[in-house]
Amino acid sequence: MKRDGGRAGAELVVSENPAQWTSKYGSLVTTIYGIGTADGLNERGLGAHMLYLNATDFGPRDTGKPGIQAGLWAQFLLDNAATVKEALALLDTVQVVMVETQGHKANVHLAIEDASGDSAIIEFVQGKKVVHHGRQYRIMTNDPTYEEQLVLLKKQDFSKPSSTMPLPGNVNPADRFQRAAYYSAMLPKPTSEREAVASILAIARNVSVPFGAPYKGFGIYNTEYRTAMNLTDRRYFFELTTAPNVIWADLTKFKLTPGSPVMIVNPDNIALSGDVTGKFQPATKAPF
Repeated sequence: MKRDGGRAGAELVVSENPAQWTSKYGSLVTTIYGIGTADGLNERGLGAHMLYLNATDFGPRDTGKPGIQAGLWAQFLLDNAATVKEALALLDTVQVVMVETQGHKANVHLAIEDASGDSAIIEFVQGKKVVHHGRQYRIMTNDPTYEEQLVLLKKQDFSKPSSTMPLPGNVNPADRFQRAAYYSAMLPKPTSEREAVASILAIARNVSVPFGAPYKGFGIYNTEYRTAMNLTDRRYFFELTTAPNVIWADLTKFKLTPGSPVMIVNPDNIALSGDVTGKFQPATKAPF
């Protein structure tokens, strides 16, 4: 697929030297506002997850590098990289550019991982790219910056877990980061995909923002969806918080040859449940 990193839907947002490319790999993603990708995986087993980070600062525009509006940041990597190492190298060749839509700026950071277990957290702070690369960097919430999150985590002593140990329990990102770290460290090794997905979703639910929670800076702002990925077998699990059903799709069962149609499904359908691979329909127009 041909992509234009300078467009957010029909709007041209990077006018000078926009990044343009043709995708190498097919991907299964969650789109946002029709201008980009918030979450997803590709056929080579690379996964990407975008979350809000108020501290984001992409810096001044450097027209010497092709520019990608931030909504397509994750999609650019899924289109072109098979591994975390490849994705990080690709990021050195372009510049991520701020975009605003629906009244919200794309103040975002990105988590990526691949089928080998490698992972990275990528942020832009004070105009500079900050990368935490390694298998140990697997948890991300929102503000403060990742470096600050790690400092706050070190202040907690989770070395002797027990059922009476008090855990940070509020909805702010630092508390949720620490709860995720605590529970992730104790997950038993799964014996099946079903156990693995259940384990990931259990933690994701525990660190989600419930309906009506006072979330500073946003007023009332709840978690809208949760996902889990099997990067080995290329399956994508999705749970809308307003629906009781978990759905999933198998990327290997889609036609990914050049010229194949874009396939879409709207998860906001209470009748959807279980394997929805066969429920996707050709899009009348690609979302981006």
